[in-house]
Amino acid sequence: MSQVHSLSDDQVGQELRKMTAFIKQEAQEKAHEIELKANAEFNIEKSKLKLQETDSIDATYQKKFKQATMSQQITRSTVANKTRLRVLGARQELLDDIFAQAEKRLGEAAQDRDRYEGVLKGLILEGFYAMNEPELKIRARKADYEIVERAIQAAADEYKEKTGKETRATIDDEEPVAEGSTGGVIIIGGNGKIDIDNTFEARLDLLKESALPAMRKALFGENPNRKFFD
Repeated sequence: MSQVHSLSDDQVGQELRKMTAFIKQEAQEKAHEIELKANAEFNIEKSKLKLQETDSIDATYQKKFKQATMSQQITRSTVANKTRLRVLGARQELLDDIFAQAEKRLGEAAQDRDRYEGVLKGLILEGFYAMNEPELKIRARKADYEIVERAIQAAADEYKEKTGKETRATIDDEEPVAEGSTGGVIIIGGNGKIDIDNTFEARLDLLKESALPAMRKALFGENPNRKFFD
């Protein structure tokens, strides 16, 4: 029969120390393994958070950059529009002043009677060509009746010479041009239904429209934003 030998206290102590050392070694290795894994997971999570924060910062920067760019464009556009409106306003004031000065000087054309008679002839002749009728009425200022009579005759003679047609025009003394007018005539045709207003005031109004493009070009140059020209 085999015999069971009991361990001495020293042997028991040695065995316990061995077991304790083994358990401690196992625990240290396990702890080191857990630490390595934890550090790896920490670094991965840190990288994720860093990337997320970087993306968030980039997105915020892009958003603010776009907002700043748009705000700058709006400000620039607003300033440009205000400047453009000021320039246009100043230009219009200049044009208005030119026409106001011209209106003040309209009466000067009637002071030189010989020259005025030539102007009246041209205005009447223009009406003859436009109306192309055998009989017409001419309205004028009462003070101009005598000079208008001569202008009518001169216009009728030239009209016949140029067209071979005769036209008879008489002064409409029932409705004279207002004395406040600076001069000119109104040609009536179509049995009183058609009229051509060739008073100086009416011609200036027409000039304000027809001459504006040329005046703007002469004063301010070509419009760089205009694509088509007559």
